[in-house]
Amino acid sequence: MLHWLPGPILGVIMALLLLLNTVFWVTQLYILVIIKLLIPVKALRDPLSRLIAWIAQTWAMCNTLVARALMRIEYDNRLPVQLDPKGQYLACANHQSWNDIFMLMQAFGYKAPFFKFFLKQELIWVPLLGLAWWGLDYPFMRRHTREQIEKNPALKGKDMETTRIACEKFKTQPVMVLNFLEGTRFTAAKHARQASPYHHLLKPKSGGFAFAMSAFGEQLNALLNITIVYPDGSRGFWDFLCGKVRRVIVDVQEITIPHELYGGDYETDTQFRIRYHQWIAQLWAEKDARIAELLAEAGKDPR
Repeated sequence: MLHWLPGPILGVIMALLLLLNTVFWVTQLYILVIIKLLIPVKALRDPLSRLIAWIAQTWAMCNTLVARALMRIEYDNRLPVQLDPKGQYLACANHQSWNDIFMLMQAFGYKAPFFKFFLKQELIWVPLLGLAWWGLDYPFMRRHTREQIEKNPALKGKDMETTRIACEKFKTQPVMVLNFLEGTRFTAAKHARQASPYHHLLKPKSGGFAFAMSAFGEQLNALLNITIVYPDGSRGFWDFLCGKVRRVIVDVQEITIPHELYGGDYETDTQFRIRYHQWIAQLWAEKDARIAELLAEAGKDPR
């Protein structure tokens, strides 16, 4: 362990090691993505997609091994024992920082399929990772404001169509589709601006989640309700690299999705949309209470 080093020095060492690991695995991933693009037969592309996902999962595991070897972090992972690495899951999680992705990687490892999540369109330009995410079939979402849609009504529903197309690709593969329902990282300022009814969460956005659920249908194994808690407070990714994140709890509850939520039409059926919002609101209220429980358990004031 190098936790005794001054934070900035540890941060530089960690950043270099993670960069080298990323370059090593992403190079192999790029080669397979190019081969996949050149193969016209879907039956041959599916095995390549699984291999590409395995490479990404191994890249993530190597990153977490580096962190475990060099840093002093107390991981408290609470996962269902019956997870199926060849299954199909829908997952939702609260979102506080870029560290959340790393913590999910170390928590799940090979116990579940490698997760796919919805990304903002601008993230495709992130060096190395943007093209890798594209090769992994991560859906890139282009958010449109109400004003943009009013000027160009053809933009309405574009993100929903992107969700449908992505989920069709995933239906023949082991996958965990992860959605940060808040749509952005939690901050006190955003919480106040929203006048969020929750103590530890922003308001959830359920549209994309509803479409993913409908696209997969009842072939989904379950919903994984993921709660990420940093008992000593959330920090940025550089602080994490510098060893300032000492404790994290990843609590995962497996939930059976109500049958009636698969068959409704979220876009056109107002009553179904209301029922779906109520279900998400209840899920989010329970998550808010769970965060308070975990903070109290860790010896922190949950307020």
